[in-house]
Amino acid sequence: MPDVIFTGPEGRLEGRYQPGPRPRAPVAILLSPHPGSMNHPISIALYKTFVARGFATLRFNFRGVGRSQGIFDQGVGELSDAASALDWMQQFNHEASQTWVGGFDFGALIGMQLLMRRPEIKGFISIAPPTHAFDFTFLAPCPSSGIIIDGAEDEVVSGASVLKLVDKLKTQRHITIDHETIPKANHFFEHEMIDLMAVVDAYLDKRGV
Repeated sequence: MPDVIFTGPEGRLEGRYQPGPRPRAPVAILLSPHPGSMNHPISIALYKTFVARGFATLRFNFRGVGRSQGIFDQGVGELSDAASALDWMQQFNHEASQTWVGGFDFGALIGMQLLMRRPEIKGFISIAPPTHAFDFTFLAPCPSSGIIIDGAEDEVVSGASVLKLVDKLKTQRHITIDHETIPKANHFFEHEMIDLMAVVDAYLDKRGV
């Protein structure tokens, strides 16, 4: 997993990038929880999953984390960071067969904001989106199909708030929203990582990627 440095809105951004193994490989950008470390276990697990499936895959530190320059910007600047990261990837993958975004917690929020801006994103994985703290009404309409995953014993995000978002998105036409709740899992899936990634793999199998 080569270390990379690329230019973001506030200076350099630090990432890990695995090129695709073949021409026109699909691409995946993976977004991390607050404060934005790409070395969070869920970010690493998602990265390994997409790499194993032959994606050109990037995870990176949001501004102000690790060697990434800038300071935390309440999600506004971090969305710009994610857009810059996707732009950087597309320099090397301009014929990518498809584009995916995945994220956990704060990264799930940024990922779903990013897919509203970037029509090339055709699939998303949103893990424990922070529906308790942020307004997701910007998904009107949600342009891509994807899966939302939460934990049955999440002590941070209420299951009811996640279900409210899922139910709203499921009413929209031309997309399909899957929803899985992992039994016994807390917000960080500390003891259910195997179950979490099994759900992710099953969904990617279902989508044929």
